[in-house]
Amino acid sequence: MYSLAREVIGVIDTDGEFAEWTFPADPGAVRTARRAVRGRLHGWGLDSVSDIAALLVSELVTNALRHATGPIGVRLVRPAGVNGVLLVEVSDPLPDPPRERVARPEDESGRGLQLVASSARRWGTRPGGAGKTVWFELAVPG
Repeated sequence: MYSLAREVIGVIDTDGEFAEWTFPADPGAVRTARRAVRGRLHGWGLDSVSDIAALLVSELVTNALRHATGPIGVRLVRPAGVNGVLLVEVSDPLPDPPRERVARPEDESGRGLQLVASSARRWGTRPGGAGKTVWFELAVPG
């Protein structure tokens, strides 16, 4: 199995009801975050949402890399019970909330938040002590 240790600044916890990682503001963070999310969700038996969760995390980590400097946090909160909700959070040190925009067909970017909004059960942002957190929820089928 591939080790994430060289590509992660810090691992808070991955065995309990949540998993949390901190990644450097480096383009490789997108791939590493995707791999970490898929691995943890597989370990929790949540393969049914691992692909969409990894895709949406990729979009949010990419946004953080484009607009902020400094470490990027990714946190998963395990659903409680059957038919629960997976909470996913991506944090960065930039206090400004992301803005959803309408991308034109020829635009190379600008669809990340639209993808989150259309794929997630709910999503939003909240300010943090040193930046912001963008979060989304995915329904987990029982």
